[in-house]
Amino acid sequence: MDGIVTDVAVGVKRGSDELLSGSVLNGPSSNMTSIVVTANGNDNKKFKGDDKMESAPSRVLHIRKLPGEVTETEVIALGLPFGKVTNILMLKGKNQAFLELATEEAAGTMVNYYTTLTPHLRNQPIYIQYSNHKELKTDSALNQRAQAVLQAVSAVQSSNSTVANTAGSENTVSSAQSPVLRIIIDNMYYPVTLDVLHQIFSKFGTVLKIITFTKNNQFQALLQYADPTNAQQAKLALDGQNIYNACCTLRIDFSKLVNLNVKYNNDKSRDYTRPDLPSGDGQPTLDPAIAAAFAKETSLLAVPGALSPLGIPNAAAAAAAAAAGRVGMHGVTTAGNTVLLVSNLNEEMVSPQSLFTLFGVYGDVQRVKILYNKKDSALIQMADGNQSQLAMSHLNGQKMYGKIIRVTLSKHQTVQLPREGLDDQGLTKDFGNSPLHRFKKPGSKNFQNIFPPSATLHLSNIPQTITEDDLRTLFTNTGGTVKAFKFFQ
Repeated sequence: MDGIVTDVAVGVKRGSDELLSGSVLNGPSSNMTSIVVTANGNDNKKFKGDDKMESAPSRVLHIRKLPGEVTETEVIALGLPFGKVTNILMLKGKNQAFLELATEEAAGTMVNYYTTLTPHLRNQPIYIQYSNHKELKTDSALNQRAQAVLQAVSAVQSSNSTVANTAGSENTVSSAQSPVLRIIIDNMYYPVTLDVLHQIFSKFGTVLKIITFTKNNQFQALLQYADPTNAQQAKLALDGQNIYNACCTLRIDFSKLVNLNVKYNNDKSRDYTRPDLPSGDGQPTLDPAIAAAFAKETSLLAVPGALSPLGIPNAAAAAAAAAAGRVGMHGVTTAGNTVLLVSNLNEEMVSPQSLFTLFGVYGDVQRVKILYNKKDSALIQMADGNQSQLAMSHLNGQKMYGKIIRVTLSKHQTVQLPREGLDDQGLTKDFGNSPLHRFKKPGSKNFQNIFPPSATLHLSNIPQTITEDDLRTLFTNTGGTVKAFKFFQ
């Protein structure tokens, strides 16, 4: 049974580190938490927390299989998107916890959500079910640390501090009041798009604006909420969490800005309150129907559970779902779409080989077709949907041969080769058996070396006889200027 209990006394001792004050009920030598319970006429029943039996709906939830070092804050953060958390009891020795929400409805939403999407803490799956408790009564003297964390969270939840929403991006306030978060993503092995960020952070309130950029070779973003309280809740819940399993870790701080000045709506920045903004960079402006959808979206309350990539083991599926907004514009489904449409190419310079080389940094290119009647556009077939997402995320809006290219998912499922005997002027090429594919091996280390285009190149497989001068000459002859060069030790 998950517990028959409402009155609980807890003591935890692990070596010399006494996490909760109070006596250790089953002796000082044990590191197991012992719980004396009284409820429903069952006095002094020992807690048995591993029974997975279904319980009736309750606002108290039983959480199992917690990592050993998990904190109260991390457990509370699981419940925050669904409503106010009113109590918590950590059972450290059993790797379990009880979490009490303000209403049974909020608890139900949380259980339903995590039934379809297994939550993870510290890269470990955990399990959530209704408790037999109808409420959680804890001895605050013995549960001081947990109560202190709860009080801090409650202060954030009940805070209604407001900040004037001024027009200029240079307006600043003390960071703790700001509705703007600065987000850095560490270990970015998979692409994180503006749409992914919007879906994750919308769980905590209405997101007004997002700007993404790369600084010091790290993907970063500024994200503005309608209310500073939402920013505080999101920071508390998401800081240190992984978007995908074991990678794409969120590092979140408050910005000193109180308002973001967004000039363009595109894949790098978006103002959800201004669907009429141009896209800039030669990108076409948003379709009016999509603009209207954006406007409608900002007027809706954020409902937890629509989609959150947080903790999804299958990053490919998450990445595909994250692009659903864009793909929907063309009436295409995202599931595993491997073909990209690349437009605004420099038709005098581009070739199937050059597209293979560039897109091959982000996946194994299978086929390339430059369109016969529209030579500034090409279809590129990648090995799988995740690779097409990676390529689209990193290359859309980049310059190739002096022109800013546009990369979207194609409605085509494969790139057709020309019929035998038909001369298509070398515009279509099959690279299926190329020895230059980087990602053939599952779990290849090359997946960890995927970065946005930059001015610094990493060379490998250099023959022993080649000197620095040989390489400088090689790259200078392509029309570039070599500013610096360094061999690895």
